[in-house]
Amino acid sequence: MAGSQSDASKRKDRVAHVRFSPAEFEALEVAANAAGMTVSAFVRSLSMEGAGVRPFLAEGDRAVLGLLADGMRAIGGNLNQIARAINTGKKTVADGDVAGSIRDAHGVATALAVELGEMTRRSSAVRRGEDG
Repeated sequence: MAGSQSDASKRKDRVAHVRFSPAEFEALEVAANAAGMTVSAFVRSLSMEGAGVRPFLAEGDRAVLGLLADGMRAIGGNLNQIARAINTGKKTVADGDVAGSIRDAHGVATALAVELGEMTRRSSAVRRGEDG
């Protein structure tokens, strides 16, 4: 009997009518195809995420993004201090400080790009019903 309960909870027998312009629907079809999903599954997934019923990002993903954002803020503060020192002419700035801050920013931006790519891959897999 437990199996039938599970099947009943998975059955999609409720309908929400949504109207799209031809251009909107075409864009929706392209996005759904890119995600490897039907338009119905794609819209359902986005609706559930948008309503907060199923978060787009997992807790771990949000934590990683928070750490990367903190790193970017710190580097941004360093770069602002360097720019201020250069613009006022009151302090000399070592080339190594500028190059180091730029390397740091590049490193965090690269890590962010990699993490976003992985998050996108995982969330797409979850939308398609895969483990991710």
